[in-house]
Amino acid sequence: MKNFAKTSLKILYKTLACIIGVLILAILVTGFSPIYKFRAPAPFSGPDIFNPYAGLDTVQGWKRAVFHVHTRVKGPLPYNECEFWPDETYAALEKLGYDIVTFSNHNEITTHPFDTALQVNVYEQGYSPFKFHKLVFGSDRVIHYDPMLPLLASQKQFQLDYLGKSADFIQINHPYRTVGMSKSHMEALSGYEIMELDTGVSTENEYWDWALSAGHYSFGLANDDLHYPDRSWCIGVRCNFVCCPSGRYEDIKNTLLGGCYYAMRVPDYGGGDWEEKYARNRCLPSVKDIGLRDSTIFIRLSAPAEYIRVIGTDHATLLEVRDSDCLEYAMQPGDAYARLTAVFPDGEAIYSNPFARYDASVADSPFDETPQRINWFLTILYNLLLAAAVAACVPALLKILTRK
Repeated sequence: MKNFAKTSLKILYKTLACIIGVLILAILVTGFSPIYKFRAPAPFSGPDIFNPYAGLDTVQGWKRAVFHVHTRVKGPLPYNECEFWPDETYAALEKLGYDIVTFSNHNEITTHPFDTALQVNVYEQGYSPFKFHKLVFGSDRVIHYDPMLPLLASQKQFQLDYLGKSADFIQINHPYRTVGMSKSHMEALSGYEIMELDTGVSTENEYWDWALSAGHYSFGLANDDLHYPDRSWCIGVRCNFVCCPSGRYEDIKNTLLGGCYYAMRVPDYGGGDWEEKYARNRCLPSVKDIGLRDSTIFIRLSAPAEYIRVIGTDHATLLEVRDSDCLEYAMQPGDAYARLTAVFPDGEAIYSNPFARYDASVADSPFDETPQRINWFLTILYNLLLAAAVAACVPALLKILTRK
């Protein structure tokens, strides 16, 4: 009995040691990265103001859309994070009034369930438990490389740069739930076009302002990150209204890269009463008109909001009006950017894309596509240290495996 217990403990020790050793090796091997010399934060500047709604067609109107949706997929796991197949998930969203649905399963491009003309190649990239996830649009293949422990801003930047080579554009997913996504990281990172909005507990989106205030322009989308279409509090509570001709990818791409859309939080009407939820989702408050006249931002809503707020650099409130369905704000020379948030009495919230300063004679928009510079000395030093750690880890792991 003693020998059996001793043998069992040895097996348990070896198993645990192997698991820990493999995890450490995986963290080290996937940690290789350039070390960047990030640009210093620089507010938007220039004589012109970028208007993301310059192409608004009020006759065409808005289409309700969601771009971050998970479904059941073929594979060894029983449900792959979602019990429902794409056609079932699509049908559930269609009942809530969605016009455009794209499927973004983890590290897999999902085929549209019934119309190849509506196929959108998008997937959620990332394996790390730290949840540094990205939506990758327009790639014909999945990039599987992902740092297991992306604690450094440089590791995150390398991921964005690497994914950007095979993608049309990238969205940073749920930064509020990404471990280690600090203010300093938001002020440093570039190479993405869209930020996912709304924390679920706050309408502030201050992490978006951290990036915008540092001169990193992006548009904003709000999505359910849907895994449970049968749960009323999980579906139809984050969405977007896009001024888009159709659900075809080229139209979606042009709209999402142009900025003519707004994001929205929607309450779980009825709290489980599906008929009430369906009915209330058919009459959401909406944006009737939005844009820029000279240097004045304006918005007109379909119903009075509890408040409409203009938010600028460092998350400062530039103007607030209460119990109103409209607002106008003349951007001042010192305003680097301004975005709008409207919150309604029942809890709905609307988020506009940012109006930002730029020089139209130099660029088409405030996006800065200049690559981040690499610090070659620190890059070589950092990766040599990682290589040395891997070289030390492999013999130790082999020793554990071969020890009797």
